[in-house]
Amino acid sequence: MNIKIDKFVVSIIIVILLAYLFPQWGTQESKFPINTISSIGISLIFFFYGLKLSPSKLKAGLKNWKLHVLVQLSTFLLFPILVLLVHPFIQNKEQETIWLAFFFLAALPSTVSSSVVMVSMAKGNIPGAIFNASISGIIGIAITPLWMGLFVNEIQSDFDFTDIYLKLILQIIVPVIIGLFLQRFLGAFVQKHNNKLTLFDKSIILLIIYKSFAESFEGNIFSAVSFVDLMLILVGVIILFSLAFFSPVFYQKNYN
Repeated sequence: MNIKIDKFVVSIIIVILLAYLFPQWGTQESKFPINTISSIGISLIFFFYGLKLSPSKLKAGLKNWKLHVLVQLSTFLLFPILVLLVHPFIQNKEQETIWLAFFFLAALPSTVSSSVVMVSMAKGNIPGAIFNASISGIIGIAITPLWMGLFVNEIQSDFDFTDIYLKLILQIIVPVIIGLFLQRFLGAFVQKHNNKLTLFDKSIILLIIYKSFAESFEGNIFSAVSFVDLMLILVGVIILFSLAFFSPVFYQKNYN
């Protein structure tokens, strides 16, 4: 059997290893401006996506309401329900804590940058990905606390979402709009160098992954979890991902 190894997956493993060995490069105190670079990189990613989008593709993508409903229901209904099904089997407080972490993961929307880059790598519907990733981030501000409020009583309801909205608009929406306006002038150039831009997308995602794990390793977050529990969490994440991934695919193939 020919097993094809994805180079990007290998790169992720290498980046996590680097974060473990050299976490100081990705922390807030680091002299290396990793936050600035990743923020600018994300804005450039969406600017380039705007350059790639023709008006016809954008209209077709936004009109696909069945796709939008499927994505949002999968994000905010399917994921949480899958984790809820496991709750009756919880036997102690330690398992409850791990389960609650899974439930929080299931109730959260996906990060916009990762969602769109992954769809782009799979040669999927980029306009639909940008729309759904952006909308789910806004919907999640209301839906995620509602889900978590079922099991956590101390949810803060007076949180100021202004910074989140501003970041979403300035870092994602504005670059896409600028790219759309310039598409007629630079669209052909971007298509010509699409492979290089894909490499750029992956590099920014790897930088974000490194930063996240570096902060986790520097803060000794994983020290509170035993190796056995960590392996169980890994298996649980793979199972949850597989169920949530293949369910919408099965639905699309059989009911569209």
